[in-house]
Amino acid sequence: MLLYMSNGSAGTKSTPLHSVSVAGAVVREDGRLLAIRRADNGTWELPGGVLELTEAPEAGVAREVLEETGIHVEVDELTGVYKNTTRGIVALVFRCKPSGGTERTSDESTAVDWLTPAEVEERMAEVYAIRLLDALDGHGPHVRSHDGRQLITH
Repeated sequence: MLLYMSNGSAGTKSTPLHSVSVAGAVVREDGRLLAIRRADNGTWELPGGVLELTEAPEAGVAREVLEETGIHVEVDELTGVYKNTTRGIVALVFRCKPSGGTERTSDESTAVDWLTPAEVEERMAEVYAIRLLDALDGHGPHVRSHDGRQLITH
């Protein structure tokens, strides 16, 4: 069965209005969390990006984390689903364990760092910090929406 996402016009097929991204909440044994400072806008976020069409979500997370940080990961579990209602992006966040590699920047990151939960709250916008903090609480997967600036509560 084919499913089509629509823009609200009943019975008409349209181009999908959402994209899917994946991100890794990489947690070290000492509780520090892997974060990048994005090259395009200077904000601190989790490493991640757009899921390739033929790629499994777990493979996409491992690829994105490695590309942006130089760190290899073992993907543990889905900890949250987050929707940016303004941009139409659905992000799947997976808790991961580092399994090798060396921190390095990339074309997409100007800094890579292991942050404490307190540093995550200081450096990241709430809509991104919550993704890392949700991964730590063990009560997921969480489902949240935001408009790019603030969480939307239902």
